[in-house]
Amino acid sequence: MDAFEWACQQSGYKQIAGIDEAGRGALAGPVIAAAVILPLNCSIDGLRDSKQLTPKQRDRFADEIYSVALSVGLGSADNRTVDRLNVLGATLLAMQNAIENLTPPPDYLLIDGINIPATDIPGEAIPKGDSRSYSIAAASIIAKTTRDRIMIELDRTYPHYGFQGHKGYPTSQHRQAIAQFGASDIHRQTFKLLPDN
Repeated sequence: MDAFEWACQQSGYKQIAGIDEAGRGALAGPVIAAAVILPLNCSIDGLRDSKQLTPKQRDRFADEIYSVALSVGLGSADNRTVDRLNVLGATLLAMQNAIENLTPPPDYLLIDGINIPATDIPGEAIPKGDSRSYSIAAASIIAKTTRDRIMIELDRTYPHYGFQGHKGYPTSQHRQAIAQFGASDIHRQTFKLLPDN
């Protein structure tokens, strides 16, 4: 999974940031983006796409990533921003903010997906990058664990919806709660919150 990083190093880049997001498909809560610069030739045994890991494994990897990373940057776009810009625009804005929060700044970007946020820093979009790039996999874990913790906190404010369990994603339990209690002020109004009858 380090082929992209290796190619960047061969081109002379040293501060290579992987960027990924969590929460695009959720009905509620923010989109969270993470940008991670790992040391050159860094090796974290078993590191892979966050979707292939249990919550406990993600938490353990997140701690290890924070302990070895040269820099970790976070960015977010709340549900109102998602409604205002659309989810792609909000995701790219969150990614842009995550990149800007990196210190030291990166000199090359590896971005999960097919779109690149507005930046002057060179980089490339990598489809399914979270399973193909070491740096993007690290960013996917940081984005996912950060967002999960936010949704667990929001569960205390909005206890009717079960955010602690489904984290805002469109489960049948979540949709039943929306049908019963209506949308909260952290739900995305431009998303289809309830199925057609």
